[in-house]
Amino acid sequence: MPIIKGFSKLSRSQKTAWLREQLALSEDFESTLAEFRHPARQATFDDFSENTLTNYLLPFGVAPNFLINDQLYVVPMVIEESSVVAAASRAASFWAQNGGFQTRVKDLKKTGHLWFEWDGAAEQLLPLEEQLMAFLREALKDLTASMETRGGGLQHLQILPQEELPGVYQLLLEFYTGDSMGANFINSCLEAAKEPLNRFLEQKGLPTAQPLMAILSNHTPDCTVTCKVSCKVEDLAPYAGGLTAGDFARKFKLAVDVARLNTHRAVTHNKGIYNGIDAVVLATGNDFRAVEAAGHAFAARDGHYRSLSECEVADGRFSFWLTVPLALGTVGGLTRLHPMAQRAMELLGQPKAAELMQVAAAVGLANNFGAVASLVTTGIQKGHMKLHLSNMLTALGASEAEKEAARAWFSDKTVSQQALRDFLESRSK
Repeated sequence: MPIIKGFSKLSRSQKTAWLREQLALSEDFESTLAEFRHPARQATFDDFSENTLTNYLLPFGVAPNFLINDQLYVVPMVIEESSVVAAASRAASFWAQNGGFQTRVKDLKKTGHLWFEWDGAAEQLLPLEEQLMAFLREALKDLTASMETRGGGLQHLQILPQEELPGVYQLLLEFYTGDSMGANFINSCLEAAKEPLNRFLEQKGLPTAQPLMAILSNHTPDCTVTCKVSCKVEDLAPYAGGLTAGDFARKFKLAVDVARLNTHRAVTHNKGIYNGIDAVVLATGNDFRAVEAAGHAFAARDGHYRSLSECEVADGRFSFWLTVPLALGTVGGLTRLHPMAQRAMELLGQPKAAELMQVAAAVGLANNFGAVASLVTTGIQKGHMKLHLSNMLTALGASEAEKEAARAWFSDKTVSQQALRDFLESRSK
């Protein structure tokens, strides 16, 4: 296959024709692409990305009964893993009857960095932070004025020499971005700060800087939310399976402690948290990649990658909580452009950014609770495979009658790919 230039400038039909010529595509490739193009809104979706051929659909579901800070929510979730919405819904219903999720946002602070090379001495530059802050605020006022009216804008500045890279400096700028995630705003401010930085240095009779790069940071350790659930140990009985409530609580805490100490377990444990968080982030048109990157960095903030959640069993009470960075927005970007993101925000009652952070954290904790509860009782696969049964039957080409029969047959049996094959073969004889 040859390298192609100007692919993005081809029409959609020209792109698919080229793909058909160069690749061994199935006969129904183009018809499948056409099937998933939206009949009325495709122009909107085409603008979201480059070289768009069609749309890739994911299920848009809801998890009801989330009692968060004494307010009930029906939470939209976009995810392809069948057990996630079910686990979130079950946990939400349980905790709604046991005090609900209590959440608190620490801060909404975000940062960006202007990296530059400079030949001067650090001791000449560091005492000038306050003056540079005032200078940049004035220089950037056309960009920040609208954000400042909403309580945001540039808040703080630090000059940080990079000891391991002599001559390299980090100009760290802290921002509040209101109900916007703020990536474009922050990046625009940082790019616009390059020239004023050198004007400031010239006024002080100092050498000018050589800008290296200007970019926001997705590391948001100060833009965090804490979510907690707590109940009497005896109230955990519905999740205890064949265990006593006390033994369930003990094993649950021990499993979380393992994830606090063991990186191999912590990675999968935290993935379970992001099953819930990502589903809300996707549904509301936010950036799940930035959210996950921030969360994993936060999980390793003491130099050891750990579970984001913690558990305590004391004085007859079970407590389970997490603290996680969540830089989310409820205005701007796909949140207002994507028609389903708009509907997701409508379901949530048009929340502000801080409220959406709390909802997403609660869903993450709910999924984590459900996963750990399964692990220490029946095992993760039993419930997951039962919910995955329909997908497996579809992949095996089962008819609707065969699917109905399989659901009944496996209601009290272990589901596996081979067991399904054997069942279908036995029915065909």
